[in-house]
Amino acid sequence: METNQKDILILAIESSCDETAASVVKNGREVLSNVISSQIALHTLYGGVVPEIASRKHIEKINQVIEEALKEAKVTLQDITAIAVTYGPGLVGALLVGVSAAKAISFATGIPLIGVHHIEGHISANFIENKELEPPFICLVASGGHSHLVVVKDYGEYEIIGRTRDDAAGEAFDKVARAIGLGYPGGPKIDKLSKEGNPDAIHFPRAVVQENEYDFSFSGLKSAALNYLNGCQMKGEPVNNADVAASFQKAVIDVLVDHSLAAVKNYGFDKFAIAGGVASNSSLRAAFEERCNKEGIKFYHPSPIFCTDNAAMIGVAGYYEYLKGVRSGYDLNAVPNLRLGER
Repeated sequence: METNQKDILILAIESSCDETAASVVKNGREVLSNVISSQIALHTLYGGVVPEIASRKHIEKINQVIEEALKEAKVTLQDITAIAVTYGPGLVGALLVGVSAAKAISFATGIPLIGVHHIEGHISANFIENKELEPPFICLVASGGHSHLVVVKDYGEYEIIGRTRDDAAGEAFDKVARAIGLGYPGGPKIDKLSKEGNPDAIHFPRAVVQENEYDFSFSGLKSAALNYLNGCQMKGEPVNNADVAASFQKAVIDVLVDHSLAAVKNYGFDKFAIAGGVASNSSLRAAFEERCNKEGIKFYHPSPIFCTDNAAMIGVAGYYEYLKGVRSGYDLNAVPNLRLGER
């Protein structure tokens, strides 16, 4: 491949949960390859991700996925400037597979190694298709494990102003989906079913956290949905699953939209972005689009393929870390509970 001497090519590796992924990213914004080996079909059998199985599958797939990413990008390891790898947060066994592969390649070739925070990757996914987007802005990161409201002060510089007190948004989706018999993964299935239901059929609570208006709490909403289903069962009343899905989803979306846009206004920004697996929810995107248009806020979001776990987003985050001079040693380890902004 023709590459300019000044081009910075990042080989990125992501294995924090149940996707084994590798990507080559050029100059922080151009994705030359994005290879993802998903384990969803396997974990669906168990109704959720089984950490031990995930780790074993990563071991099986990691080398193939990295080779495929290099091949698709038409580059070799000789062309790579640095290797970026997710080292947390995530499942410790799964993370270790990616971190070990990245360290081995770095050790064998002398290519610099950069440990990347998974949430920073999700936020950075917005830079791939929105070339004009630059910090500062506010970003909502909503996924199976995280609900964060983040001020993106600069590349690699973040302040978390809101987080979930209990269940993450994606976790609540998964649990309610399981209760109405949709199975795993819950988010996309509830999104699809809710299109057939009435979002105003059942009133579910919207929690407000007194101490911090930007924090989220979804466990009460999840319990209310489960109680509603149990109540119907005990009374022998029929349940309209589409109405339950639509009403539950609307309650989640209302909270995410209200808290996020309150933050954008209070902080005086005119740019807002979403990231993470839940950000691929079509109703959530539509709700944000509508409110942002109404309030004169520029709304950014990655394509669905860059919302769920992928390595291209890690490559973008890795590029900006590389420019700042961040390098990791061979003592880089998996940190399952790594907080955003920590190193």
